[in-house]
Amino acid sequence: MKYEVVPLPLAEANAFVQQHHRHHGRVVGHRFSLGVADVTREIRGVAIIGRPVARGLDDGLTLEITRVATDGSKDACSALYGAARRAAFALGYKRLVTYTLASENGASLRASGYRLVGEVTGRSWSCESRPRVDKHPTQNKLRWEAA
Repeated sequence: MKYEVVPLPLAEANAFVQQHHRHHGRVVGHRFSLGVADVTREIRGVAIIGRPVARGLDDGLTLEITRVATDGSKDACSALYGAARRAAFALGYKRLVTYTLASENGASLRASGYRLVGEVTGRSWSCESRPRVDKHPTQNKLRWEAA
């Protein structure tokens, strides 16, 4: 299917994520958000791109795709990953990272020119000084990168 890439406000992207993402909810901030629309201009998927969550990657030249969600439309994920890569590089960023659960195969990322660069150990964000209720999966994740 052919998609048109459209810019989206964070509120609209977050609403789509709330409705369609399997295991994550909304995000607080972003650098930009994109959608892919079909020929009827119906949004079929969204990507939210922001600063890296990991402090060590936040060098001013790296962005992270923090959310991708689709309604299941064919090739929408690949279209979003490719559009996010092109937009980030057009804005002058040098690296774009994202994560998948270790149980996910990453086919859309590979098809969009990303490469697997490592595995990150899953853990809770809760600690004694800042207790939290984990709202994200704590299993291992795979880091993907386009540079």
